[in-house]
Amino acid sequence: MTRAEAKREILRIAQALDQAGMMPSKSGNVSVRDAKGFIITPAGLPYARSRVADLVTTGMDGTPLGRAKHRPSSEWRLHAAIYAARPDVMAVVHTHSPRATALSCARKGIPPFHYMVLLAGGPISCAAHATAGTQALAENALSAMAGRRAVLLANHGVVAVGASLGAAHALALEVENLAGQYLDLLAAGLKPVLLSEAQLAEAAKHFAGYGRG
Repeated sequence: MTRAEAKREILRIAQALDQAGMMPSKSGNVSVRDAKGFIITPAGLPYARSRVADLVTTGMDGTPLGRAKHRPSSEWRLHAAIYAARPDVMAVVHTHSPRATALSCARKGIPPFHYMVLLAGGPISCAAHATAGTQALAENALSAMAGRRAVLLANHGVVAVGASLGAAHALALEVENLAGQYLDLLAAGLKPVLLSEAQLAEAAKHFAGYGRG
């Protein structure tokens, strides 16, 4: 994917997530790894008004490269930390999707009540709280996401990563779906029956490569 293609895809997915209520107005952010760092959505610009030229190519230290019109998202440290620590990750999607964010505000993760947690690599944890935009938030997210492709951020939202932007996008959608199912069970007063490690391992045999993009 060329840089121009990556920018068009970032904008398309950011606007789709905004329209779906998962990244309302200016919340959340999307990025793709680039040869010199990463391309990320800008700070403080509503997605409905964003254009390809508004996206920011930045170095791993958050410095915009070239003639940038805007500052990178305030969460650039989160993206930079993930790219630095996870060579398997080529794209990051950070949403404020309503059901998963509600769980994060209770500081609860998503247990293995459904085999689709395997899309994230297994049960999804909730990271320890840290202020938005800080290095502490980035470090907490990385720690809680060890061995996984998604994490909830306490009182904040969701991070989903992938080997492609399509895969990260699909995972962000599935995290929201799982969060909704889990909350529906809890609201109905039902106790979810969790899959055992053996059952998850058996499901994983039939799941290899699913949704990886």
